[in-house]
Amino acid sequence: MGTLNLHHLRLFRAVAHDGTLTGAARRLNLSASALSSQLKALEAALGQDLFERRGRGLVLTEAGRIALDHADAIFRTAEDLSATLRETGGLRRALRVGGLATLSRNFQMQFLRPLLGRADVEIVLRSGSQTELLRGLDALALDVVLTNLAPARDAASRYLIHRLAEQPVSLIGTPRRVGQGAPIATLLASQPLILPTAETAIRGALDALIARLGVVVNIAGEVDDMAMIRLLARADAGLAVIPPIVVQDELEAGTLVEAHRLPGIVEVFLAVTLDRRFPNPLLGGLLARQQEGV
Repeated sequence: MGTLNLHHLRLFRAVAHDGTLTGAARRLNLSASALSSQLKALEAALGQDLFERRGRGLVLTEAGRIALDHADAIFRTAEDLSATLRETGGLRRALRVGGLATLSRNFQMQFLRPLLGRADVEIVLRSGSQTELLRGLDALALDVVLTNLAPARDAASRYLIHRLAEQPVSLIGTPRRVGQGAPIATLLASQPLILPTAETAIRGALDALIARLGVVVNIAGEVDDMAMIRLLARADAGLAVIPPIVVQDELEAGTLVEAHRLPGIVEVFLAVTLDRRFPNPLLGGLLARQQEGV
């Protein structure tokens, strides 16, 4: 086999991800016939058919799937190298951070605090869903994703999951609503509750606690955003089930008070990175600093 033509490999990758010759040709601004001839040249160089036609689409052969795995790895490495070397020549280095939209803003600030105010660092912070953020991580548009949801991993996964912190979860409300030291079971049964939504780990553990205590609760609201739970607690809409770090300022000011730590219930904060050949050097120090306290 002769020298592999990386241009042909890039075109093959585009067609493989698109699934159609015409769609890939349109995105690449090529004619379908020109794209087809270059794919044939790649197949001839590799000595293998990479696609088989099914209806109007193209399906990868076994050799095509192997080729795509290698092509993805080759071009991810090239993009990684380009992004890293492009930044090393500048006066400022960027750290691109994705934060789950529902994650505590206080925790995100705590994670980034060592870099805040540094003249040689630019922090780019993006908020979104887990799916959106992991897509950005895969595309090297983000260096790290801060989340409380561990992404699924398998043998082919490139995700590295770093456990940063574990926070207790408490019943928190205004001084008027918390009252004078009533037991957990009494507060859960007597006060309206502002809860995380059912798909969260906190909610699953809370439901199990409620079942063990044998109480019936009044749910005032189910919210998928910690910032909104914080606002509802401040507005005295009920007792919030929330990590104290989320309402740290209010607890220090006395606007809100912690009634009880909920036994056996914690929120785990994670950083998700890719197994990159050229990781962002700013990230290593942040991860090491956080993990010293775990």
